[in-house]
Amino acid sequence: MYSFQQNQATATKQHDEGAFQRVSVNLTGRLMLPNHDEFACLAVDMSPGDVVFSCDARPRAGERIIAYVDHVGRIEGTVSRLAENAFVIKINATDRKREKLAAQLTWIANRHELGLPEDRRHDRLAPRKTRTDITLEDGSKLACRIIDLSLSGAAVDIESRLPIGTSVLLGSMRGRVVRYFQEGMAIEFLGIQSRDALREFL
Repeated sequence: MYSFQQNQATATKQHDEGAFQRVSVNLTGRLMLPNHDEFACLAVDMSPGDVVFSCDARPRAGERIIAYVDHVGRIEGTVSRLAENAFVIKINATDRKREKLAAQLTWIANRHELGLPEDRRHDRLAPRKTRTDITLEDGSKLACRIIDLSLSGAAVDIESRLPIGTSVLLGSMRGRVVRYFQEGMAIEFLGIQSRDALREFL
């Protein structure tokens, strides 16, 4: 079974590129350049220290990138290497965040070997419209950023942590808060949505 633990123990304090062992992944997401342009992306190799993105974006070396990657969440870093249709970012994170990322990557690397199911019943979709509001039962609205969507739920980046079980409206879709993660919270829709219902965000 794959594990990052030994690799972490021998990694340098500076988290230099190559200090961590990468694992091949195939995780979709979206990333934002310093000028706020957003692009769909695919993380193809990742370690707790860096990540290789395949993307139409053309950042420059040293530029800061913010990405939201399926199963991983928010990643921040600077471009350390460029290649044709791909680039590497050196991840800027605390040791605690790196430990969490190592655990996530271990799970991803072992998922197929162990026959584990995906943690989402339906394919995740990267929205084109990411900024919207969540409407509460009293009619009040909270600004949020959609990280990803599926026919059964959504992950949103939001400052306020609503209690688990809170009923919310995301666009025209009713749901409830089911869990938290570092960047925000997950919403489970009350019923399986059609792609037409998601169209306003895609």
